[in-house]
Amino acid sequence: MKAGLILALAALPLAAQPRLLINAKVDARSAAAGLDREFRALLAAEPQPAWIGWMVPSVRSYSLGCEYVSHDGWAAPGVIHLEPPDHAVILFRAVDHAVERIRAFSPDCEIDAGGVPVHWLNDVKPPESVALLAGQATDSETAGNSAVGAIAVHDDAAADAALDRFAAAGQPDNLRRRAIGWLGSARGRHGLETLRGLLAGDTNPALRARVIGAIAESKDPDAITLLVATARNDRDREVERRAIAALGNLPAGKGVPVLIEITQTSKDVDMRKHAMNALQQTHDPRALGFFERVLQ
Repeated sequence: MKAGLILALAALPLAAQPRLLINAKVDARSAAAGLDREFRALLAAEPQPAWIGWMVPSVRSYSLGCEYVSHDGWAAPGVIHLEPPDHAVILFRAVDHAVERIRAFSPDCEIDAGGVPVHWLNDVKPPESVALLAGQATDSETAGNSAVGAIAVHDDAAADAALDRFAAAGQPDNLRRRAIGWLGSARGRHGLETLRGLLAGDTNPALRARVIGAIAESKDPDAITLLVATARNDRDREVERRAIAALGNLPAGKGVPVLIEITQTSKDVDMRKHAMNALQQTHDPRALGFFERVLQ
């Protein structure tokens, strides 16, 4: 066992620590009096590269897995999650008193700190974690990209509220697009309902097309129903086409029966054409059987 791992295990309460934190100079403290205050104090006191981290309950998402850890183009096997983890490790890299990078991991991942200080915060309240990350989401493009994803893994209503705010009209387009993507892939029923509202009320064609892609990522069973309704009835022709393409890209051929039905019943020639193109791209046996029947 590496010396750094021994230090980490000794310094951190068992219930709060990442399982495998190695090569780290660990300093553990409590954030019970307020995460923002503790975090700002650490930033102000740390000119050299360091990491600041904590753990929060997370939505169960395979995006937190560490099946493959990439370093300099090489990939090595990591933990195989048969079921997604229910906690996430949130880590900030601080350099020159500012946040340079944000990462979110499964607590099962081996985390090598590279010999730099790691300030581990216990007693972190999830809404305070979301609020701190939300400030980073708009401060820096580099950190902001990761901050939105880190917010999305929090199992807390504050994460839904933050993503809804970022996805709303009036926010920068790049922030809206990131939030929309995470609303679909990570936020379940709440995310789908927010996307439904954006699809109905937003007038930006590019953003509405992005919403279609996010709906296709949703695991909520009503997502397919919403895609079908959009493919048939949307006010924007391009959005209808995106919805049809999204149906063709659904995993396990879930959209194939709907596309066959659209091809058979739609009175819109253009829609039938796009549905047939989407069917062709699936290479699904049901689609091939349908084309054979058409040719006969």
